Amino acid sequence: MFHSFYGGVHPKGKKDATKSKAVEPLTNQPAQVVIPMLQHVGAPCKPLVSKGDTVLVGQKIGEPTGLGAPVHASVSGTVAAVEPRPHAGGTPVMSVVIDNDMQDTPAQPIPRPADPEKLTAQQVVDLVKEAGITGMGGAGFPTHVKLSGAIGKVDTLILNGSECEPYITADHRLMLEEGEKLLSGIRVLMGALGLDKAYVGIEDNKPDAVEHLRSLVGEKKDIEICSLQTKYPEGAEKQLIQKITGRQIPPGKLPADVQCAVFNVATAVAVHDAVYEGKPLTHRLLTVTGGAIEKPRNLRVPIGTSFEHIIEEGGGFKGEPDRVITGGPMMGIAQFDLSVPVMKGTNAVTALAADEVPPQEADPTCIRCGNCVDHCPMHLMPVMIHNLMKFRRYSELGDYNTMDCIECGSCSYGCPARIPLVQIIRAAKMEMRKLPKKEGA
Repeated sequence: MFHSFYGGVHPKGKKDATKSKAVEPLTNQPAQVVIPMLQHVGAPCKPLVSKGDTVLVGQKIGEPTGLGAPVHASVSGTVAAVEPRPHAGGTPVMSVVIDNDMQDTPAQPIPRPADPEKLTAQQVVDLVKEAGITGMGGAGFPTHVKLSGAIGKVDTLILNGSECEPYITADHRLMLEEGEKLLSGIRVLMGALGLDKAYVGIEDNKPDAVEHLRSLVGEKKDIEICSLQTKYPEGAEKQLIQKITGRQIPPGKLPADVQCAVFNVATAVAVHDAVYEGKPLTHRLLTVTGGAIEKPRNLRVPIGTSFEHIIEEGGGFKGEPDRVITGGPMMGIAQFDLSVPVMKGTNAVTALAADEVPPQEADPTCIRCGNCVDHCPMHLMPVMIHNLMKFRRYSELGDYNTMDCIECGSCSYGCPARIPLVQIIRAAKMEMRKLPKKEGA
C-alpha cells in the first residue's frame, strides 16, 4: 500500500513522441567536445591536461579540489584548449576542449578487484568516486559522497525511475533496454549499504517498464518494483520517499535523517558499468524532443556534445523555437547559447514551439488565490516569498523555509497570473546566501 504527498500537479505527459523509440547512438559523432570541469554540486575540478595533449576515452582529465567528482574524456583525440566556455548554468566554466579523432580509443579500465560480488562498502565508494559518478536525475550530487554518508545509517534504498517531468523518456528507455545492468547496479548499492531489499519507484504511465523489471527480478524478490500513481513531482526524492515509505523529511533535513537513500536509475546503471566493466561516466542517455524538433529521439551521447549538435541529430528545428531548455519544461533552464555542452546530469534537450508555451503577462499581478500554496509539495507559501522579494525584505525569507524549495515548478504551473515563481524563489535563495549567517541560516 503506497502513500501520497501534499500538493503537486498533473501536467500533460507529452511523452508519446519518444516513449516507444529505442535509444540510438549519434548518427554523426561531434568533431569537438567541450567538457566542463563543473558538472556536479561542489567545487570545479582542476584540469589535468593541457593544450596539445592526446587523450583517450575514459581518461581522467579533471580532479576534484573539494566536494566533487572526477571528470573523464568522452572521446579520444587532442586537447584543443583549456579555457572558460559557455555552460548550461548560465555562466562560463573552465572546460577541456577536445578535437575528436573519431577513433574512440579507450583508456585502461578503472582498476578493481577480480570478484565484484565480494566488494567491501569502501571499495564500492572508491570505485564510484574514481568513475566520476554523480546523480543523473538532475541534481548532480557526487554519488560517492551520498553513498558513504548513508552507510550504516539507512534501512531503505529507493531507486528513482519515476521520470515525472513532461516530454522526457530517457530513463523509461533505460529501464526497458538496460534492465539487467540496472538491477546489477542496485544490488551493488544494496551490498554497500548492507541491505537485503530495495525499491524502484516508477510512475504508472510506464507499465511496460514496470512489467519488464518485475520479470527480470523474478522469484528473487530482493528488489520490489513499485507502480506509483502518476503525480508530479513524484520524482523529487522527498516526495518519492513519502510515497513509498510514508516517512516525511522535516524542513532542512536529508533522506538519511529518515533512514533512506535515493539514487536515480541511470546512476545505478553507471555504478554497474564502473564495478563490472571498469568504465567511468563518459556518456549518457538523453531525449531530444519538443514541438519544435523535427524528429524527436532518445540518444546515447558523449558528454561534452553541444546542444546544437544534439538538435541536428533530432532533424533540426521545424521552425523557430520559442525556447530551448536543458531538461524539461517544469524544472529545466532555458538556454541562450546552443554551444553549451551535454553534462552528466543532462537528461533532455527540449525545444518548445510557441504554441507549447503559455503567454506571459508583461507585468503579472498576484490575485492571492492561494493556488501556489495548494500545489506546493514542500508545504511552502510561494506567495509570501514573492511578496518579500518584491519589497526586498530578504532577512525574512528564512521564516518561510525558502531554502526547502525544490524548484519543481508546481507553483508556477498552477498560477493563473503566470507569475514566474520558480525564478523568483531562485533569486530569493541567492539573496539568502548573501545574508549574514544569523539572518540567512
